Amino acid sequence: MRLTVGWQGQKKGVFAVEGARARDLTAAHPEVGSDLMALIRAPELLARIGQEGMAGATVALSDIRPDLPVERPGKIICLGLNYVDHVKEGGYDIPTYPALFLRTLTSMLPAGAPMLLPACSERLDYEAELMVIIGRGGKHIAEAAALDHVFGYTVFNDGSVRDYQRKTHQWTPGKNFDRTGAVGPVVVTPEDLPAGAHGLRITTRVGDEVLQDATTADMMWTVARTIATLSEFTTLEPGDMIAMGTPPGVGHARTPPRWLRAGEVVKVEIEGIGICANPVEAEAAAGGGR
Repeated sequence: MRLTVGWQGQKKGVFAVEGARARDLTAAHPEVGSDLMALIRAPELLARIGQEGMAGATVALSDIRPDLPVERPGKIICLGLNYVDHVKEGGYDIPTYPALFLRTLTSMLPAGAPMLLPACSERLDYEAELMVIIGRGGKHIAEAAALDHVFGYTVFNDGSVRDYQRKTHQWTPGKNFDRTGAVGPVVVTPEDLPAGAHGLRITTRVGDEVLQDATTADMMWTVARTIATLSEFTTLEPGDMIAMGTPPGVGHARTPPRWLRAGEVVKVEIEGIGICANPVEAEAAAGGGR
């Protein structure tokens, strides 16, 4: 199933995407709520909706203003250095354990909303990534069973402020500027994609300029292996989000570097899932953060 969360006028809800239209699941089933958490916590509800047949009015997908798929995820865990060619272009050694960092909620924004070019830096970079939304939680999850813990997959643009990322060995500052991590708008449940979202084309474009073009088959840590690895040290919970790292082609590795500029629209696309498109806006013009 293809799902999106967003606003139609003054009402926020969950919609089932059907081509260029979307069916209002929240209006037809109030227990669905206004983000994906009710469906994540009660998979039987989603199964029942699918079995009974879709009810509710449809609207044009273009009339829905996207919001975050999960309003308040407990954890947003991100992998760095998960594609060999990206590791090489960054000048790192091939890792034997994934580079990990956390994102804060204030660093996130939905598809369609402006990404902020911060006032203190011009080095805002793009990173196309597959994002996993956890359904069933757990600790010490076996790799062989890990995909059973996935609720769905979506698109992520891990906007990174490179000079701040490089100020320290810890990447936290450069990965957590307000409104730099764009996610959505469509979440696809696992039965509609290859297992582990393996082998999907992943690209970044600005206008006609193709900046990244790879496949999720190139990830060193697969979705299953990543879930198993993370659950060794933390209890994964329903609604947690995991970003799977970016392929080569990022702006800081280019000669000259290719930073995002105010007025551009950056589009990250993953085959079978969709496009996360966001305009870039200068922080001063936006009046600060959220």
